[in-house]
Amino acid sequence: MGSNPSSSSPAAPQSAGKSVTGSSIVIFIAGILVAAIAAIHLFKTNPSAGLWSQGYDPMGHWWISTTFAALPIVVLLGAMAVLRIKAHFAACAGLLTALAVAMLAFHMPLRLGLTAATYGAGYGLFPICWVILPVIFLYDLTVKTGAFVTLQESLTNITDDSRLQLLLIAFALGAFFEGTSGFGTPVAVCGAILISLGFRPLQAAGLSLLANTAPVAFGGLGIPIVALHGVTGLDLLLLSKTISVILVLFCLIVPFWVVWVYAGFRAMLEVWPAILVASLTFATAQLLMATFFGLTLVAIVASTSTIFALVVFLRFWKPKRVLNALNQDITGHQRKRFDHSTAKVFKAWMPWLVLSAVVFVWGIPQLSHLLDTASTLRFNVAGLHNFIQRMPPVVAKPTAEPAVFTLNWLTATGTGILVAAIIAGLLMGLGPVTLFKCFFRTLFNIRFAVITIAAMMAIGYVTRFCGLDATLGLAFARTGSLYPFFGSLIGWLGVASTGSDTSSNVLFGSLQVMTARQIGVSPVLMASANSAGGVMGKMIAAPSIVVASTATRAYGQEGTILRYVFLHSVALAALVGVVVYLMAYVPPFTSLVAR
Repeated sequence: MGSNPSSSSPAAPQSAGKSVTGSSIVIFIAGILVAAIAAIHLFKTNPSAGLWSQGYDPMGHWWISTTFAALPIVVLLGAMAVLRIKAHFAACAGLLTALAVAMLAFHMPLRLGLTAATYGAGYGLFPICWVILPVIFLYDLTVKTGAFVTLQESLTNITDDSRLQLLLIAFALGAFFEGTSGFGTPVAVCGAILISLGFRPLQAAGLSLLANTAPVAFGGLGIPIVALHGVTGLDLLLLSKTISVILVLFCLIVPFWVVWVYAGFRAMLEVWPAILVASLTFATAQLLMATFFGLTLVAIVASTSTIFALVVFLRFWKPKRVLNALNQDITGHQRKRFDHSTAKVFKAWMPWLVLSAVVFVWGIPQLSHLLDTASTLRFNVAGLHNFIQRMPPVVAKPTAEPAVFTLNWLTATGTGILVAAIIAGLLMGLGPVTLFKCFFRTLFNIRFAVITIAAMMAIGYVTRFCGLDATLGLAFARTGSLYPFFGSLIGWLGVASTGSDTSSNVLFGSLQVMTARQIGVSPVLMASANSAGGVMGKMIAAPSIVVASTATRAYGQEGTILRYVFLHSVALAALVGVVVYLMAYVPPFTSLVAR
């Protein structure tokens, strides 16, 4: 009851709160519409404005320019973590800061800044929110039908110990959802399952974010690496091999790390055999798949292998001490055993099996290409597409920045998840009217998350089209022989600011390759470091945190979640930098770079 303040608040404050939040929605939507109208109007009235070229040191001193470039991120994260402002207000503050820096410090024309913000907000709504909405819709359906309770009880039958439940769900099952769909799916689903097992909401959100690291580079059927190949021209298999080698250590240590954070070092050592089984299985499967079979099924095979190995191992091994979700010792306590029939357990897991099957089928290249050709609409963003030039040394020669909005409404992962949710709902006995009502109830419940993600993606796009991201990247590139270490942090910064390993690879892939050639290290290594370092930024990316808070019913507590994971993110990113530095300069680690 304490986690839901509205349940005990007087009527008057509730009404006032609804009025304030309702006003914020109206103001935000009105602002986006005004920005869109203004951008289109300015474009029409000045069609011959010509190209605008990015400048990466407008202040004449790189460290001053870098400070200004960092302001939007500082405002966004600081407002959530330090001032504890709700995410949608923090995101709007960050957006206003980004626009101010872009226009006043970096001299970006007003019409370009407003158009970039509108473009980013549109991308936040589709496809990102279009993934979150159907996932939470499916979860709500399982709660409504009682299937989620049976799912919880079936997991309890596998193991009573919360540390092993965390390992099975947040790490192994989360990796499966990352491999099939990516975006916020693993955090949303796994966070909800952990809460059903008794984990505290904020704890479930933070642990799900922390566990969702190792598979991110290969998530969404390998799309982040495909994007990296697209901007660098480097061999796809070489990138896949090198990224998997960099991440071997993290596949091994992240399961130990997550359980340590949750239960403490001593409690982690008590279940080390199970953790070792999970980490070795995942690391081996990911490395072998990435090295010999390509990247599409890497995370899926690694996660399913880990789930199977864990379930089998736990049939023969039990910890001496059993902890519940509150970290209380319940060894020897008589626990209620749930004697569910195989059919009932299957029915409880059925919605998630349907989700996995449909999303997997949705991602089959042949089917995806067929549907994409028949249904996808692409729009050049008026007044922005090819109106901005990215300049050396970020790219080899001046290059016009495309701005194409892709409405792949049929092939989008979110559409696949929605189809899966509808199928699962019908199989659970819900009628079309009930499904319709539940869908719109879910949409209403995540309204603030939608606003937040739209504003955050607007920040990312203003940052990208203005060149603030490149200014930050170039600051790291000044580190000379230490660049392999700091180059990994560029990837971390890219994902932390955009919420996507794919976006980070697109933004900084070419910069990594050019800088690597200048300092004499492997371009494949540094491009791979961008993606591997980026996975550690996923847990502090604002969109990820908002998904976690929304799925765990902890919206408004984003600052607390950010503080929970921030130092872990920095520490793991720095460790990636150390690994990359060794592979760049120190034998025999240099031989691990794929050639």
